[in-house]
Amino acid sequence: MTHDREPYARGIVPERPFAAVRPLVGELVAVLAVSFPDRNLELEPFGSRAFPDGAIAELCVTDQPDARPGQRVARAAYLGFVRFPIGGIVAVGARCFVDGEAIGEVVGFDGAHAPNHWNIVVRSAHFADGAARGLRLGATVTLSSSGRASEPDGH
Repeated sequence: MTHDREPYARGIVPERPFAAVRPLVGELVAVLAVSFPDRNLELEPFGSRAFPDGAIAELCVTDQPDARPGQRVARAAYLGFVRFPIGGIVAVGARCFVDGEAIGEVVGFDGAHAPNHWNIVVRSAHFADGAARGLRLGATVTLSSSGRASEPDGH
């Protein structure tokens, strides 16, 4: 789909269109030890992305305060790759947790490696890669629009 036909890019979708979104839960299958002060990610104009069952995404953080869909993000620190056994939706504004620890808020998606995988970009006050944060393989990653690491029903 070209961006001129994409409703987010055309500005006809509200900034926060979802009334409710089930948290998306996955596990770290790779921990990364790399960061770039000048990566220049190009965040897509989309405010959400769907991840099918079994999808793998790359998780990175930026401390850039103006990061949002449609913007360029210079600084990126890579946490790792996460696999989602049960698919779902990630929307801008979702909170990101690793093993229950708050990482930050999703600010957009970079498709440089699509269709292989999407980069989920999270704004965090702590600009550090996965190894520097002490992340471990198998850690639980939760992306939740409710702002909690888990919902009352455990999902």
